[in-house]
Amino acid sequence: MTNLNSEQYKQKMQRRKEIQDARIAEAKSEKGLIIVNTGNGKGKTTAALGMVIRSLGHGYKVAIIQFIKGAWQPAEKAVLSQWENQIEFYAMGEGFTWETQDKERDIQKAEEAWLKALEFIRNPDYKLILLDEINVALKLGYLSIENVLAGLAEKPEDSHVILTGRGAPKELIEKADLVTEMTLIKHPFKEQGIKGQAGIEY
Repeated sequence: MTNLNSEQYKQKMQRRKEIQDARIAEAKSEKGLIIVNTGNGKGKTTAALGMVIRSLGHGYKVAIIQFIKGAWQPAEKAVLSQWENQIEFYAMGEGFTWETQDKERDIQKAEEAWLKALEFIRNPDYKLILLDEINVALKLGYLSIENVLAGLAEKPEDSHVILTGRGAPKELIEKADLVTEMTLIKHPFKEQGIKGQAGIEY
């Protein structure tokens, strides 16, 4: 950054503020979003849970449906149970595919999770629905992208749906309002053989 004196800096920030204020004034006041967190990097579900906590803080009702990690008993579930009057949590899968080794059962569980998800997507009482690891189910062909897009089209105008997991299909990315790709730069397990740490990985 070039060296600016205090008056030049103030003028530059004032121009930036005017541009931002104009953008905010032009924006629509309310719209429910379709949000996709994908990519090979860590943090997709963690970022989504940040939005879950924000929604709970606003007093909104939230639903979480886990498509793949259902065999786990995540620490997040213990924390979120403090909002049991606002949140519904369903761990529908039975673990990662290399653990279950039963494709037909994995497909069945993914379809059951999707039917449960649809109940909340269609329900106007729920402001935020998190479909955790659904992108993996789509990538593996356990769910039809056409069916998922049709279901998302049924959500109320002001509700938000977050879809997490690596390998989000391009059709979903095109439909989404907000897409974030987590990029893996370095990972302690892959590069240093450090096992998952409580409070970080689970």
